[in-house]
Amino acid sequence: MAVIQILNTLTKELEPVQPKQGEGKTLSLYTCGPTVYAYAHIGNFRAYVFEDLLQRHLQERGFTVRRVMNLTDVDDKTIRGAHAAGIALSEYTRPFKKAFFEDSTALRLLPAESYPAATDSEQIERMIVMIGKLMEKGHAYQAEDGSVYFRIASFPGYGKLARVDLENQRSGQRVASDEYDKEAVADFALWKAWVPEDGAVGWESPWGKGRPGWHIECSAMATGLLGETIDIHCGGIDNIFPHHEAEIAQCECVGAKPFVRYWMHCAHLMVEGSKMAKSAGNFFTLRDLLEKGWTGREIRYALISVHYRGALNFTMDGLAAARTALGRLDAWHERLAETAGSETIAEVPDPVTEGFFAALDDDLNISSALAVLFETLRESNRRMDEGTLSPAQARGLLNWLVRVHGVLALEPEATQSIPPEVEELVAARAAARTSKEWKKSDEIRDQLAALGWLVKDTKDGQKVTRLP
Repeated sequence: MAVIQILNTLTKELEPVQPKQGEGKTLSLYTCGPTVYAYAHIGNFRAYVFEDLLQRHLQERGFTVRRVMNLTDVDDKTIRGAHAAGIALSEYTRPFKKAFFEDSTALRLLPAESYPAATDSEQIERMIVMIGKLMEKGHAYQAEDGSVYFRIASFPGYGKLARVDLENQRSGQRVASDEYDKEAVADFALWKAWVPEDGAVGWESPWGKGRPGWHIECSAMATGLLGETIDIHCGGIDNIFPHHEAEIAQCECVGAKPFVRYWMHCAHLMVEGSKMAKSAGNFFTLRDLLEKGWTGREIRYALISVHYRGALNFTMDGLAAARTALGRLDAWHERLAETAGSETIAEVPDPVTEGFFAALDDDLNISSALAVLFETLRESNRRMDEGTLSPAQARGLLNWLVRVHGVLALEPEATQSIPPEVEELVAARAAARTSKEWKKSDEIRDQLAALGWLVKDTKDGQKVTRLP
């Protein structure tokens, strides 16, 4: 069996992925989901696409993956947004939840086993129970403002994920906000006492009416659905501190067991060489790009084509390159299908093609994997040019491509019905070619292109496909 190695953020070492003893080939995977106060932007989706690639490759290698992704639908930002809009919190977050799932479909993300929302009554109860245990064990205390805080000094391991120097941290310094700076080492809120600014947002608890802090939400949902020790936990590097550090502290103080065995974090995304910001005019949601005419498949390719731990510079030129690369893959697929014909016997492709999956075994080395894919494309095209690729070999490559796309999810769009006006033009072009009216044939081809359709002449007649 192939061995998959990943860089564990906790140990800073490459480690083989192995299920817990007695779990067979099942792995639990927790991925930090969106805070639904706005439409998710492409920086968010860079993380979600990386996590999707990870899950797909684990499944290709025979693992069963149980993935949970949370939805943060109560925090400072969502409450501010609902208050500004003058509507209930649930009404405010609902369209952003819906949009997230629509965007996920456009990017071909596999669905998680569960999408717990922080405001679900079941999850609120889990958070209250967890906070109660932390209070009982002396890891938390209620302050004069009525909020409950985690006592960082009670957990010597705090800082081990981010390598934070806690030498000068002072117990009792408290941060109530969900959005404090990464450099602020302080006791953090587990339960935030109700204040007038919260409006109708609040739940009863042993410590009075209030709401959970951001960090306890993920801890309670992750362990409640996947158990005390999770195999893999993913997110962006901006989540390492304080969020993931806080998760570790909360869970390991309650359960006295390692919270996560493997931590994986993806690097930041820049746009056109700069940090993405609305003020810079380079801030994009997925919807912004779709409205500009790019497809979810093209955006996925652009997001997936750089190693997850490398900074990704997202550019319009990069999207154009993704469109070109996908066009090459689609044309290759069509040519292989034509060569394979009705052949049902598949000859095993050149063993070098397995290098695609071997590259991903090495901490998801996507650059090397894509190099194998496009070298296979070039070599098989050369052999088809020479007439030395047999139908059985073409069928073997098509079967291999099914496995590749099972991981990359870059297969061509489903065949679309051809509009009647396009069919009429195609028929007219065929008649023109039969009459050797080449100029008219070219004019009709241009008309088809203007309508968004590409026509190719093959030995089996005209082939019509929608332009990417």
